[in-house]
Amino acid sequence: MILRARNVLPITAPPIENGAVVISGNQIRAAGSWSNLKSECSSEEIFDLGEVVLLPGLVNAHCHLDYTDMAGLWSAPKKFTDWIPQMLAAKAAWSYTDYARSWLNGAKMLLQTGTTTVADIEAVPELLPEMWDATPLRIFSFLEMTGIRSKRGPRDILNEAISKMDSLSHPRCAASLSPHAPYSTSPELLRLCAKIAREKQLRITMHVAESAQEFEMFAQARGGMFDWLKKNQRDNSDCGLGTPVEHLERAGLLGENLLAVHANYLGEKDFNLLAKRNVSVAHCPRSHDYFRHEPFPLKKLLDANVNVCLGTDSLSTTRKNGKQKPELNLFAEMRALAANDESILPEEILKMATVNGAHALGLAGKTGELSENAFADLITIPFTGKVADIYEAVLHHASTVSVSMVDGQWAIAP
Repeated sequence: MILRARNVLPITAPPIENGAVVISGNQIRAAGSWSNLKSECSSEEIFDLGEVVLLPGLVNAHCHLDYTDMAGLWSAPKKFTDWIPQMLAAKAAWSYTDYARSWLNGAKMLLQTGTTTVADIEAVPELLPEMWDATPLRIFSFLEMTGIRSKRGPRDILNEAISKMDSLSHPRCAASLSPHAPYSTSPELLRLCAKIAREKQLRITMHVAESAQEFEMFAQARGGMFDWLKKNQRDNSDCGLGTPVEHLERAGLLGENLLAVHANYLGEKDFNLLAKRNVSVAHCPRSHDYFRHEPFPLKKLLDANVNVCLGTDSLSTTRKNGKQKPELNLFAEMRALAANDESILPEEILKMATVNGAHALGLAGKTGELSENAFADLITIPFTGKVADIYEAVLHHASTVSVSMVDGQWAIAP
């Protein structure tokens, strides 16, 4: 088929007025001007989408679909360690049905607000692959591993996750591994995870340096998180040896296959270390605001040439807007980033929500852009303005998308 639109925004190329995208199966065959491509298909295969911007589906680099229905349960905490017990108690009270309903509600939100690919942290692996089959989204489910509270051996924890991962097969979705965070995992689990990731060429994602308390715990072997975890029988002998990023370097986890989530609190050497190891960083602006973290070090990361992408995190860490509960919405994350940092251009923010996320997931050239041989994952938003204003219009889009296609199939039909 060929999709025609007033404007096509490939992301990796300038906007195209009166543009078109040619699709064959689940891939894009060409993107360009209508005049150059209209001979590619017969008339019955042409869909004129009208006064819209046609652009690639958004790539959400960090999400917790499991926790969608926890939106608005708690006020923002004063300290990160005040939030953790609340979250653990809420999780313990939920059933499989609660998690499944929450997961599906989140997937529906993402689809309606333009995400077509999502890196999701899966704390309830029993949901898979049933949840994959229930949504058209392209999903990378990173199986969460902890171990401090359970007292289980690191090898047992990893083997269980690998067994689940190997049992899953899907044409559009895939599973990989997520050691939760430096403070909630043992150094041995991190080392084993790094080893198996190299052997199997796996993508890894992990919460890293999310809070000031985590940074203090590892850099100085003290503070609220250090004391709280010590009371909970964590062996804190791995603390006081450097920053959380340096902790991952010692474990062998820093590499091109790692997507480090948050990275809010970094030492001066961390920026170049992340860049040297080609680690990607996922920033979640609204979650960052929820915890009232210090300003995100975006400029230093970009100056070091670190690949920065955007995620929504979970709705358990997103503020209400008045009485209205928040929704998973990557456009809202883009707007929040723009409001926090006026120096970054709209086109750069849009790259963080598309091609940068694709790169972090090992999908460069396959999603997050409209180019030859990329997946046919795309969305449209209404637009009647000038082509020079497209990036601003996309950045400030605040409603649902009008069309969504994933893997060459209509998810929201025109």
